[in-house]
Amino acid sequence: MGEYTVIADIGETLVKVLRDNMSDLVNPESIVLLSPADVEGHNIRLTLFLYGVGENPHLKNQDFPEPDPYRIQYPPLTLDLYYILTTYASTQVPDLTERTLEEHRILGRAMRVLYDNAILRGTILQGRLAGRDEELRVTLNPLSLDELNKIWTSFPNRSYRPSVGYLVTPAAIDSVRTNDTGRVIIRDSRYYTMGAKE
Repeated sequence: MGEYTVIADIGETLVKVLRDNMSDLVNPESIVLLSPADVEGHNIRLTLFLYGVGENPHLKNQDFPEPDPYRIQYPPLTLDLYYILTTYASTQVPDLTERTLEEHRILGRAMRVLYDNAILRGTILQGRLAGRDEELRVTLNPLSLDELNKIWTSFPNRSYRPSVGYLVTPAAIDSVRTNDTGRVIIRDSRYYTMGAKE
């Protein structure tokens, strides 16, 4: 179960994983949680951008947890988070081929890091997820050329950059909705007697 901050906590966790495992290749501060539309003017080498959020269809109809016999707690909202990972070469590299190769190296390393950390749990979790018994799955989410084109055309005046999609799930946000209820205390073939909340 998670707080309403779970989306931010997952973003923080992903950036930390990438920074911790790529510091020998790029400056960790150049790996950011940012839209490609906002990269201009910053020394950015790798962005992770949350471009879509959807309800997880497999966990939608969970059982209602019961905090006590007289109250029903609604199940959490369980989400799938869709990210796009994008690389940028250093503007100080004059050769265009070398700049492209640098982008490819950064992309390859980032993909390896996320592949090797496909299950996020334990001490790696950040924010309010830290110390909780949570487990998140990070999987490659291949995007078609049409899907990539739709994403990139939403960024004004930005040319397509080497990018790859990822899915992170399940991101659970606890519900605060509850329902008071009585409890069956005697069962008879003719009637039920309901217990009153004291």
